[in-house]
This record gives sequence, structure tokens and C-alpha cells, in this order.
Amino acid sequence: MSVETSGHIEETPLAEALSERYLAYAMSTIMSRSLPDVRDGLKPVHRRMIYAMRQLRLDPSSGFKKCARVVGDVIGKYHPHGDASVYEALVRLAQDFAVRYPLVEGQGNFGSIDGDNAAAMRYTEARMTEVARALLQGIDEDSVDFRPTYDGEEEEPVVMPAAFPNLLANGAAGIAVGMATNIPPHNVGEICDAAMLLVRKPDSSVADLMALMPGPDFPTGGVIVEDRETLLQAYETGRGSIRIRARWAVEPGRFGTWQIVVTEIPYQVQKSRLIELIADLMEQKKLPLLGDIRDESTTDIRLVLEPKSRGVEPEVLMETLFRATPLESRFGLNMNVLGADRVPGVRDLREVLQAWLDHRHEVLQRRSRHRLQAVDRRLEILDGFLAVYLNLDEVIRIIREEDDAKAGLMATFSLTELQADSVLNMRLRSLRRLEEIEIRKEHADLSAERAGLNDLLESEVLRWKTIAGEIKEIRKAFGGGKLGARRTELAAPPRVIDVSVVEAVEREPLTLIMSANGWVKTVKGHAADPAAQKFKEGDKFRLAVECQSTDRLCFFATDGRAFTLRAADLPRGRGDGQPIRLLADLSNDEDVVAVFPVREGERHLLASSSGRGLVVRDEDMVAEKRTGRQVLNLKDDESARICLPVEGDHVVVLGQNHRMLVFPVAQLPEMARGLGVALQKYKDGGLLDACILSSTAGVAWPDPARVRGFADFRDYLGKRADVGRAAPAWATRKPKPKT
Repeated sequence: MSVETSGHIEETPLAEALSERYLAYAMSTIMSRSLPDVRDGLKPVHRRMIYAMRQLRLDPSSGFKKCARVVGDVIGKYHPHGDASVYEALVRLAQDFAVRYPLVEGQGNFGSIDGDNAAAMRYTEARMTEVARALLQGIDEDSVDFRPTYDGEEEEPVVMPAAFPNLLANGAAGIAVGMATNIPPHNVGEICDAAMLLVRKPDSSVADLMALMPGPDFPTGGVIVEDRETLLQAYETGRGSIRIRARWAVEPGRFGTWQIVVTEIPYQVQKSRLIELIADLMEQKKLPLLGDIRDESTTDIRLVLEPKSRGVEPEVLMETLFRATPLESRFGLNMNVLGADRVPGVRDLREVLQAWLDHRHEVLQRRSRHRLQAVDRRLEILDGFLAVYLNLDEVIRIIREEDDAKAGLMATFSLTELQADSVLNMRLRSLRRLEEIEIRKEHADLSAERAGLNDLLESEVLRWKTIAGEIKEIRKAFGGGKLGARRTELAAPPRVIDVSVVEAVEREPLTLIMSANGWVKTVKGHAADPAAQKFKEGDKFRLAVECQSTDRLCFFATDGRAFTLRAADLPRGRGDGQPIRLLADLSNDEDVVAVFPVREGERHLLASSSGRGLVVRDEDMVAEKRTGRQVLNLKDDESARICLPVEGDHVVVLGQNHRMLVFPVAQLPEMARGLGVALQKYKDGGLLDACILSSTAGVAWPDPARVRGFADFRDYLGKRADVGRAAPAWATRKPKPKT
């Protein structure tokens, strides 16, 4: 530290200092930790690990080395992080139940689908698989850029050449700052078929590609029960939700008895945790049709489910299990990846495939140029050999008598410096007639190769033809046999099975109480006094909903999903209750918009913050799964804002621009799910509030204590998606209460 800066203190606002440092942390997490590269599908830790194994010569045909040696090289040379996290990443790449096409071949205990941990790194050994070798193919041929490592002592590849379509084949998952990624694995044979279609027809749509690559192929198998339209929308937008069920079959027993055998479970579900959960639900008497569960698994999964009585329908029993346990789960598709320009973004299926093909095209060009330089250099040397072979005596004289033999050779035979050096370094045994014949043959072969390389570099059509051939080789190597066979079945959505008669609940009046922080409970009776309820410190009353113990309650969230919980299953009494986020798969960033009992035949208006809406029947919002059901589809930076019972014939819409519009409910489409249609046209801003107006009874809006008649809204009548007129003062004075 210099004298001038010693003791110098520069005042900086705390907010500015925090934002600057947090932004640096966020960018580091996004770029160097959590998101994969669209070209090779690897995160930095995986890329560095494979490169370190290559440097250790851990090829598929070589012997194994201790994982501790691999981890040591990775953290010592390339990846300055903890050894535990690096070893966990290595272990996952070796687990055939976690990775569709493992990049690491492990020897020793690498964990199990039960959730067992791998043995310590000093006990396990590893080497690369053929898939990893395909990712590295051509890395020594100037096919990719290299950069200095963190300490500047070594170099590491920026990206792998990636002859194998790793991003789609193995998928990826990661959580960064403000963004995340979750890409399912796919079948490499189908990926190659789709890629070759894109090479032949670059204008192919996502639907065309999905005709050859219909959906994910998980390493644990299972059955995908989503319709084609849902999958197509997910791959067209890069976001979506895919429902997976366990594979099961009925095994008949003696005297009319039967049992269900589960042979495949959904991806990323731990078998031991699944059995514990089912056992807990049986103890709580929430699975009344299930008599017993046994785990008879060996290397293959075999879960035996016995019914309480043989009169139970197997489909009904499994439906109760699918609704209450992870035997049915959802995979949230989010294809958020780093592009070749290092910019993160959500991409559709076609963009991801095209990015990989463009990378392979660039790799082919760089490898061809590198090979062409090597061929040109060798041809120059061979030309020098041929020039001196006819005058070997003169060459020997110059070497024996000249002080500067190199200069003498260059002057006498018009050789370049490279040719002269090669002649001087030639062995005496090469001075044979046979050697000259071999040199001329090599010269002819390299000249032909040089012409082919020049043709390849000059013709884009020829380059894409070469890439198609490489893709066929990958498909042949990895798309067949046991490894390449599709494991996950694609099935149509299952028929709706009524399980409401399974569990009889005594009907009694209840009131749902929900706090501002999202804690829910029920109290007996109706007209509960909010002031008499107890809440945690810092929490307060938010809303109350009267219902019956036999009702199903729908919780509609800001992310457009609907969750269904049985009123009888909610905590009761004078306690604090439970957080809604423990009862439903609701993230901390989302909140509940509305709660209402599901009524057959009734409808609700759903609307987003941007002003799009639709009408949905209550039964279409039922989803008795923790993951809920996506009812209102949202675009980026949107949230669900309105959920109102349709108890009138007109819709009143108030925009953030303080303009109001009234139009008939009949102008809104009734859908099971969707983006909705525009309620009101906005130049700036979005939807502020809305209500349902009855032309005969009016509406208590915006003040719940005062009912306004249809006459107060008549001047604002128009058509859906109109701009509307400036709202009256009474409409903007007080916002609608959240209750």
C-alpha cells in the first residue's frame, strides 16, 4: 500500500455497495456455476472434471484411478471449490438412475436409488465413458478456445467440441440468482433423428421435430401422461410441466386375490423416501384402500402393494396413491441455458438443437483448418525431400564441407528453412530408393486430402453433409442396444376416476382462516370472529372462507396454478395452523390470490396483471396434487391477479391508467386452461382491479359496504378489449379489499 492511499477511506452508500457486490455474485453464479452451456450441456464443474480425467488418461479402455486423485486434480488445477461438492458432481455423473447417459464409469459404491450416499472418494474409482470421450473428440485439433485457469498456470477449454448432444440427452438442473434451469433427459436416437431433420430442412418447426422426438426419456423409466398439445406448448415456449407416473401391473394371486407391483418410479423420486411416505399416510388412515406395502427390490425395482380387500378396483387404488404420493410427480421444464454469446435465455426445442448444430459446424471448420495447416506443413517437407533425393551426393558434400550446411542447402536446392531443417534431421537409413517411393505415395495421398479439405471449407453444403454423417455415427454408437432403447413410455392422459367415495367424512360447518403470512387452519362453525383468532407474532388475519368439512377448497396462486385441499385434511383448532407452502408446492415468491370451495357447475373469472383473462369451471381447477394444476398460463413478468366467482352477467375492468370498461361475461371464452384474451386495451400499465356485475342485483364494489346498481356502470359499457373511459372518482378512491 502506497503512502498516498494509506488510511484513505472513501464513503459509499450502503445500497450502492451491496448492489454492486451482489450483482457480481449473481453474475458469477449464473455464468460459472448454475446454468449449462447450450453447446455442450455442461456446467463448469462438469467440464473441468471431464478435462481433468482426460489429462489423467482415464479413457474407457484404460484402468481406473481413485476418485480422490481426480477430485484433487480438479480443485487444484481448474475448479477452486470444496472437494465435497466436486465429488458429489462426479458421483452423479456415474449414477445410471440420475443420468440418462453417464459420463463417468464408477467402480465401488456410488449410491443407490434409495438415496444412499456414495462411499468416500478414497474408496471409489472412476474413468470416463464412451459418451465423455465423444464430448472430447477433436479437442487437440484447435476445435475450441482455451483460457487460463484461475491461477494462470494451466489452460482449460471454454467449451467442449461436443460430438454428443449432451444438453438434451442428459438434461440439466440448477438454481442461479433470479433464474433457474430444469431440462429433462431425452433419447439420443430420437435427438439425432430430429437433428438430421433440421440439417435437411432448416425451417422445420418444433412440431416437426417432436414427430421424431416426442418427449423426455428418463433414466428411471415411468410413464408420461400428458397430451401432445401440452408437450408441444412446453417445447415451443421452453417452459412447461410434464406429469410422470410410476409403471405398475396387477399380479393375480390365489382364490381371486391380487396385488399391484410397481416396477418403475418417477424420475428423481427416492424409493426409500417414497415407501416411508406411503407408510406414514397408511398410519394416518389417509390411504383407506391400501392394506400393506413391501419392498422386494433387488437391482430392479419391485414394490408390492396389497389392497385391504379384493373387491377394490386396482385403478381406484392406484388413483388414490397417485393423488397422495410421489408415485405421480411433475417435472417442471425450464430450458434456460447460456448461449454461445454467454447470455442466459429460455430457448425452445428448435433453438437448442440449432445451437448444438451450429457449434458442430464451427468445430468442423476449425478442425478442418487445423488439419489443412498440418497437411500443408507435411507437403512442404515432402517437397524438400523429393528435391534432394536426385542429388544425394551433393547433399552429403554440402553437409561435410560447408560451414553452414543449412544455408548451403537452401541456396543450392532453393529450399525453405523448414525443408532444410527436415533434410538435415533425416536419418541415414532413409537414403534408400524404397523410401523415395513411400514419400511420393504419401505426397499423393496428402495432396488428395488437401484438395478434399479445401472443398469442404469452400462448400457449406458439403460441411452440413459431413455433420449429418457424424450424427449418424453418434446414433449408431449410442442410439441402439440396451443403453439407447427408450425407457419412458408416452401415454395418453388417464381417464378421470372418481375417488370421492373412498373416504367418508362427517359433514359439519367449518370456517377456513388464513393469515397474511399464509398460515391456514379451520375452526368449527361459521361466522368466526377474526379478532378471536391467534396468530404468530408479526402476523395478522387475512381472509375467512365458510365451507363444509366435505368440501374441497381451491387455492389459486399468483403463478396461475390451482391447488386443491380437502377441508377435512386442514389443521383444526385454536393453534397457529400450518403454512400453505407445506401443504402445497408453492414457492416463497408466489402468494395466494383467492380461496374458495369447489362447486360443481360454478365458474370463476381468472385474469393476469397484463389484463388477459378467461372463464374456468370449478371442476377444471381441481388438482389434488402438491404441484397443483396450471390453469392460467403466464408470460414473463406477469402474475395472476384476479380470481372471482361468475355471479353476474357483466365484467367491470379497471386499468392502472384509471380507465374503466364494462362488457358482457358472454364475450369471454370458457376454457380449461390457457393464456386468456384481452379484457381491456392498455397503452401503458396493466390491470388494476375487476369485478363481476349483475344487471339486476348490482355489485358491492369497490366498497364492500355499498352496493352500486347497473345504472352507475351504464356509461362505461363497451366491447371486450376496448380502451374504456376515464373511471369515476368513486371507482379509484378505494382499492378492492384482498378478502
